[in-house]
Amino acid sequence: MQPEDKKKVYDILLFNFAFLLAIWAIFLLDKEFAWGLTRHGNHPRRLNGLIGIFTMPFLHGGFDHIRSNSMSFFVLSAFLIFFYRQIAFRVLAFLYIGSGILLWLWGRGGNHIGASGVIYGIAAFIFFSGLIRKNPALLRVALAVAFLYGSMVWWVLPIDKHISWEGHLAGGVMGLVLALAFKNKGPQRKVYDWESDPLNDDEFEVEYTELVGGQELQGVEGGEEKKNPSTWQSTSTDGSFKWDK
Repeated sequence: MQPEDKKKVYDILLFNFAFLLAIWAIFLLDKEFAWGLTRHGNHPRRLNGLIGIFTMPFLHGGFDHIRSNSMSFFVLSAFLIFFYRQIAFRVLAFLYIGSGILLWLWGRGGNHIGASGVIYGIAAFIFFSGLIRKNPALLRVALAVAFLYGSMVWWVLPIDKHISWEGHLAGGVMGLVLALAFKNKGPQRKVYDWESDPLNDDEFEVEYTELVGGQELQGVEGGEEKKNPSTWQSTSTDGSFKWDK
């Protein structure tokens, strides 16, 4: 394994350990001491519910809820950090805040809790980034996420009134927006030599010899970067140019 890949794995384990430790500690302490922390979730369009933008991902209603979110978050964040290391933590920060704000603006009244918004955001970002960047490796990652978590798309619809589908939708929308916003940052599609236009004057210079009135004149045409100039010459005796390779 390359040193860079080892660093990515280290970041994945450290970040996921810190996040999962936090949500499980909050969950177990709340259950043990009956603090009622879940009441501090996201309450759309209520001023006292604004705190939920920040607390919502750390609050869960039951063991099934936190267990499923933990597994999904670990896998998807691992994909994100490994393949998008340069921008991964900025994306996570925007998803964390942005999905909470969108939910607060358009969600149903009530108390929304859970990390599902961030999870849906990561899945959407990876999927749409793979399509937008046209990078074969990232496209395969996008397809893997679609295969593993494609069924999640149904839960952005109001199928179950007990599930915060608005939170899922908010995360998905933020993931798409960030995939577009960061499309020129982070890993890009490799451009091969054969895709370049060798006759583009902006890419290389060409030395030439012109014969005018029996006098030989030297010159250079093209951009700032030379590319095999010695293989080109001008053959002309009447002032017109014919380029031979």
